[in-house]
Amino acid sequence: MATVNFSVPDDVKERFDRAFGDQNKSAIIAELMRRAVDEHERRKRRVRLFQSLTNAKVRRGPRAAAEIRKARDAGRS
Repeated sequence: MATVNFSVPDDVKERFDRAFGDQNKSAIIAELMRRAVDEHERRKRRVRLFQSLTNAKVRRGPRAAAEIRKARDAGRS
C-alpha cells in the first residue's frame, strides 16, 4: 500500500476531522480518490462520445422542393 502526503488548508482539515473523527480517515480519503478517478474517466468518455457523435454526423445541404415531394410521395405508397 502506498503512502501519500497532502497539504490542505487548516479549515478543511478541521472540518474533515469533525465530520469523520471516529472513522478510518485513510479509508475515507482512498474512497474519495477512487470516486475522483472514476468521475474523471467518465467525463473523458462523455467528451469522446460527444465528439464522435458530433463529428460523425453527415452534413446535408438544403434539398430542392421536387426532391422533398418525391420522397414524400415514395413514403406514401
